[in-house]
Amino acid sequence: MDYAIETNGLTRVYETYKKPEGVWNSIRGFWDRQYERKVALNPTDLKIEGGQIIGLVGGNGAGKTTLLKLLSGLIYPSGGEAKVLGSSPWSRDRNFLRRISILLGQKNQLWWDIPAADSYELLTRIYDLEPIAAKKRVMDLAELLQCRELLQVQLRRLSLGERMKMEIIGSLLHQPAVLFLDEPTIGLDIVAQTNIREFLAEYVKRERPTVILTSHYMDDISMLSDRLLLISKGSIVYDGTVNGFMSKTERMQKLSVKLLKPPEKEIVLSERLTIPAGAEGLSVELPSQEMGSLLHRLMTISPVEQLKIEEANFEDVIRQFLETESRRRQARHPFPT
Repeated sequence: MDYAIETNGLTRVYETYKKPEGVWNSIRGFWDRQYERKVALNPTDLKIEGGQIIGLVGGNGAGKTTLLKLLSGLIYPSGGEAKVLGSSPWSRDRNFLRRISILLGQKNQLWWDIPAADSYELLTRIYDLEPIAAKKRVMDLAELLQCRELLQVQLRRLSLGERMKMEIIGSLLHQPAVLFLDEPTIGLDIVAQTNIREFLAEYVKRERPTVILTSHYMDDISMLSDRLLLISKGSIVYDGTVNGFMSKTERMQKLSVKLLKPPEKEIVLSERLTIPAGAEGLSVELPSQEMGSLLHRLMTISPVEQLKIEEANFEDVIRQFLETESRRRQARHPFPT
């Protein structure tokens, strides 16, 4: 099978100069430099089929952006190899670059002081596109994003959400077969996030590009992704579906209780959970298998006025998994390499 993206032992290590304080140490650094090595991406093997949306999730510094930059050819690897659409990304072959696009949510690719429509004309020439077809594509994408009226406005006069829509159109103008999206909804309000999320779902359904999406908003990942990759400290720690991940992790529920009458003395519900004397209620998150026995004990001890049980959301489950994985990795490798 031909994969859209395939890596074998892909890794990236950064080496930085460690300079002690003082003038003499600065001078000595010319012949006796001390370096620190930071592994941004451990040897990684991936096989990604075309037409999929891959959700890439991890904490700050986990290696998400490093992986995207390697696959798009922006940086060179320290080891291993990768093929994207059959090409080596860091060869920067012209035909390869015409078939990919990368959108970094915190960086602009369009020109700040001119309208987006003028930037698109420049991009049309850069990508050697047919002008009439390119203009029609801009209008079609703007219609999907509901932003046609903004095409003639200077980019710097637009809101953050409006600018991001313009950036997305610029990234898709040349119809890339592979699209790297790094935090495309960062800093946006809930309405803008929803608009862009719905647009991406519709666009991928229509044109079937391969997409790798990173986001701190877990709704982006859970609603859009065909496949979930969790990365922690430079290593992929989970590779599978969102539903598979949710079934694999411990199911948590949040219990909120308001007592009809505050207890006169302390109530011990379990070894880890106690209601202090005089408390009007409690709010606690616990494994779902413990919920039944705890509620039974609470009902026999104290009358309840209000009771609410909520499922833990996807973001909380991800956070707990990564925290557990980070502690496990720290226990295996307590000293930095």
